[in-house]
Amino acid sequence: MLKVAICDDEVEQQNRVKKLFLKMDQEFHISCFSSGEELLAYYQESEKNPFHVLILDIEMIGINGLETARMIRRIPDYDVQIIFLTSYPEYVMDSFDVQTLQYLLKPVSYEIFEQKIIKLSKYILSLKKRFLVIKVDCQEIVLKYADIISIEMHSGSMSRRKLEIRTVCDRFLMRGILSDYAKRLEHYQFLQVHRSILVNMEHIRKFSGYSVFMSNGTEFPIGRSKLKSVKDTYTKYMIGEFKVNG
Repeated sequence: MLKVAICDDEVEQQNRVKKLFLKMDQEFHISCFSSGEELLAYYQESEKNPFHVLILDIEMIGINGLETARMIRRIPDYDVQIIFLTSYPEYVMDSFDVQTLQYLLKPVSYEIFEQKIIKLSKYILSLKKRFLVIKVDCQEIVLKYADIISIEMHSGSMSRRKLEIRTVCDRFLMRGILSDYAKRLEHYQFLQVHRSILVNMEHIRKFSGYSVFMSNGTEFPIGRSKLKSVKDTYTKYMIGEFKVNG
């Protein structure tokens, strides 16, 4: 499920855009903000960049949409896809420096909106080197690789092939086989430290004996037979010799 933020100082316009999303077959998690300041405050409170898509009104009281986008890029959040809402086509030229993918002219027709959002969704989901799509309770959830801390066999669920994914903000339980994910992610920044644990090297903070400590404070055991290879691979990652795909 893609996470969307709608930022417009007119509540009526927020509701219009929200209704356009609700008409689509695809499901979205939608958050609404009434000012650039409110959206930026939400970013400050979040541990990681919280959205896949931003719908920003350009003409807002206070910080306008263009300046809000510039500040979000400086956080930095280079991954979020920005769509501007505007009544004035001349603003399009000003939007290039904040790496916007699309703009929508008010009033927005459903046909044009649907075309742009479908195209944008396909683009986001095609970035396989940066996103992992998982199924939880028949629902597709899109996770950034950078946000995933670990993937592990769920305690007590080995026979049912359940995995737990820990991210910077959430935990997800899903059906799956760890070895499949280990193989799929072996050429990215993920490392299997134990037969039941896969970690993101970006989130490793330290090693101690046969343990590895992650950015969220979790301590994982390292398999005794894996200790040397785990530390060697992590060293290569830290000095830039680990070859990451993409």
